[in-house]
Amino acid sequence: MKKLLPLLCILAGFYSAASAASITGLNLLSTSEFRLLSEDFGAALSDKPLAPAEPLKLFGFDISAMASSTDISKSSAALNTASLGTIQTSTMIVPKVYAAIGLPLGIDVAAFVSSVPTSNITLSGAELKVALLKGGTVSPSIAIRGAMTRMSGIDQLDFNTKSLDISISKGILMFTPYAGVGQVWVNSNSNIVSLVDGAVLSESFTQSKVFVGANMNILLLNFALEADKTGGIATYSLKAGLRF
Repeated sequence: MKKLLPLLCILAGFYSAASAASITGLNLLSTSEFRLLSEDFGAALSDKPLAPAEPLKLFGFDISAMASSTDISKSSAALNTASLGTIQTSTMIVPKVYAAIGLPLGIDVAAFVSSVPTSNITLSGAELKVALLKGGTVSPSIAIRGAMTRMSGIDQLDFNTKSLDISISKGILMFTPYAGVGQVWVNSNSNIVSLVDGAVLSESFTQSKVFVGANMNILLLNFALEADKTGGIATYSLKAGLRF
């Protein structure tokens, strides 16, 4: 619960204003440090479902605020170097404003925008979810979801992710537990030569993904908690909003 308190604070006020530190020293990283930073960014900035497999009703909406906390301890030293000492953290908090709409044939489309506190990182993303099985009184819901995210704000870095996952959920009264597995494709390209080892800093790789969560509806109010491991890196997320 203590780990969730910072997320609750972010959802309450989105996040407090703070001077943004700039990541302008990627050329100070070695190729191995850049790889670690790219892996942690892949886990932190890739799409997080925070929704059950069950589709929205036709033209139903999900309008929410979200926040995710990702352990970036393995690249914290590299991030500190790349930000010229202005970012010192082992956790990346990513708040989001999210909206989804239900379409015919069990299809949901969604998009989000984000600005990472105390950094020059902004993020946008979109997802498409298709219900393979809508579920019922006895049967679960099963869905496949494709998503993409793109980071901006760091002039030295072109960073984006694509992901594909399959999930299952089953409603129990007002609660809907869900779980899923998937794959994330990360492209992290700077076209900058490292001053450490003289190589171009550019990485493209995949990360496996597993996640579990629980969704709760109270009338129109909607809440969700989710634990995710992407590339073995843990992320915990919280969502609150309206779903109808």
